[in-house]
Formats: sequence, structure tokens, C-alpha cells
Amino acid sequence: SEILVRLPPLPSSLPRAFLVCERWRGIVSDARFLRRFRLHHRRNPPLLGCFVQGISPVHFEPTLDAPNRVPQARFPFPIDAVHTYVILGCRHGLMLIFLWRRNQLLVWDPITGDRHHLDVPPGFDNEETMISGAVLRAAGVPHRFQVVLVGNSGIHHSQAVASVYSSDTGVWSNLVSTLLPANDPDVLTMVYHDMCSVMVGNSLYWFLIGNFCGILEFNLDRQSLSVIHVPVDVDVNTCSITVIRAEGGGLGFLFLSDYCVQAWKWKTDCDGVASWVLERTVALDKLLSMNSEEGSQSPRILGFAEDNNVVLLWTFIGVFKVQFESLQFKKLLESYRFYCWFHYYPFEGVYTADGGIGGGPYGAKALHNMCLLYSGC
Repeated sequence: SEILVRLPPLPSSLPRAFLVCERWRGIVSDARFLRRFRLHHRRNPPLLGCFVQGISPVHFEPTLDAPNRVPQARFPFPIDAVHTYVILGCRHGLMLIFLWRRNQLLVWDPITGDRHHLDVPPGFDNEETMISGAVLRAAGVPHRFQVVLVGNSGIHHSQAVASVYSSDTGVWSNLVSTLLPANDPDVLTMVYHDMCSVMVGNSLYWFLIGNFCGILEFNLDRQSLSVIHVPVDVDVNTCSITVIRAEGGGLGFLFLSDYCVQAWKWKTDCDGVASWVLERTVALDKLLSMNSEEGSQSPRILGFAEDNNVVLLWTFIGVFKVQFESLQFKKLLESYRFYCWFHYYPFEGVYTADGGIGGGPYGAKALHNMCLLYSGC
């Protein structure tokens, strides 16, 4: 088991080990081993695919090559009714969904099918502005999770507020708040929902739009909110942005306009003064070997897969994952013109064949069936 737990966290690893011999079969189909395997690899999971939201119901688009390609039907979306929910993002194998008609949050585990419904705590404005949030698992405890909810204050819209839910206690923390910069009192500043939260270190980040364009930071250790200015003027109608993990660690900011990408890093100098520094500029059409004159629509940032440290990009020749430190890239999906305005939610996780049915003979049968599936038999 000490050796097998270190197999690559790919969907085909355990089904292949299952067929080696009876002893290995007993180990990899045991529920305790499967939990340990997922826990061991929780910080380096593969990018299994993306949940895509467009004109049709949300569906899963696998991105791994065979034999690790997870079938699309393995992750059916748990909500049938359209226009009743907003996906707030994925992290640590969980998805956070805002059920705005019920004023509830749904924490969904696509791999096991587990669902947890949470009532939105008081203090948030959900009439003039939309709330946002993030989900994360507690370190070292796969069955525990936290939800961080952010939004405009229901009393003072010029303030951002946040609260944290812990599955350990089953309650929300007291609200914390920070003042949002404002140039025009008649225009609200709010969280930009086309960019999901990004976790860098022990902080979560969201982009702010409206009266002020900036970054909202929630520090998990201090349980505090703060606002960071962005290094460039941003018009979300003509450019794409995302927070990333910068080269060497720390907060980074990616700005895409037309085919030009700017990668910025938040640095602190010897006097303790923090500011943005331009780290690199990348010409996407050159990197991806595109003829920019052929495309009628410019590339767009779809999201950031934190554990794999890659940015997902839509282009007229396909959807790519790009690692901007090494400038390595790979085409994940074919591209269709109308797909450029779809929402893509990268899903990273350790997918084992038991899928929540446990070990024993049923887990063994699932592993065997998946081995046949992945091997193409």
C-alpha cells in the first residue's frame, strides 16, 4: 500500500493496478486505501476537465487523453432548472453554486455526489448586487470544508463584507468588512462574476468592477478583507483578466488585450512598500502559432486552474491550457465561435473508481469495469 498510494493520481492508475494480482486487487479496492489515495494526492490532482455553462444545461467536458479520459456522463450536473443558479467556482474537487431563488448555497462533490445546502447568512445584499464566494477543503481532512462568502453589505453598499462557514461547527462567522473605493457615489462597486475566486497562498481573490476596478482579498489566517489596485486600466468588455500565482509564488495578475498578455507580480520592496511589477509580455498569436488575421474574435481568458498552475484560454483554433512560467501549452478542446462567451469552470480532482460506493466487492467491481472502459475493451 505504501507503494500503490504513490501511483500517479490519474483515473487509470488504480484500475490498472487492480488487474495485476489478487493482493493488489484487495488493496486498491479497499475504502480506507481509496480515501488515503485521494488525501495523498489532494495537492497535485489532474485537471479532469471543465464544467461548461452556455445556452444548454451545464455539462462536463473531459480534457484528459485516453486512457485517463473520464466519461462525460460520470459528472451529471445536479440542477435541472436553468436560470435558478449561479456557479461560483470549483476548488479541491468541490463546486460552489448559489441558488439565488432560494437564497441558498449548494456545495457539491461531483466525484462522490455528496451535496450540502447552506442558507445565506444575513448582512449581504442580494437584490441590487450578486453575492460571490469560494469553497475549499480543510487541510488534511478531506470530508471537511469551508465556504467563504463575499459581497456588498446589505446596509452600506459601499462596503464589502465576508463571512466564513465551517462544516465542523455548522455555523457562519461574524461579518468582516472593508470600505470599497468610490469615485462616483451613484455607481456601485461589486464582485465581477466572470472571474471566479483564485486562491494564492492563504488568501482568496476576486476582481471588482463598477465604480472601481481592483482586487478584493480575503486573508484566511487573519479573517480580514482588503482592496488592491490593479496595475492597468481594465475594461471588461474589451479585455480579459485573472488573478494567478506569480512566478516564484505570490500574487500575480494576468491582463489580456487582443493577442497581447501582460503578466504582473505584486512585490514588496526593502522598505516594505508593495507595488506591481511587469514580469513578462507574451504574444499569444506567436506562442500558439495562430494567424491573428484569420480570427474574427480575440482570445479570452476562461479561468485559472490553481493546482496545475495553468490558465485556460479560448481562441478561435481551440481551448488551450497555458503555463506562463514555462510557456508550455496544450490544446484541450475544439473551439466553436459561439463557445467564446460560454463559462468554463476548471475541475481538478483525484478521481477513483469507487466514486463514493466504498470498497469491498462493489468497489472492486467498479474498478474492474473502469479498467475495461479506460482500456477500450
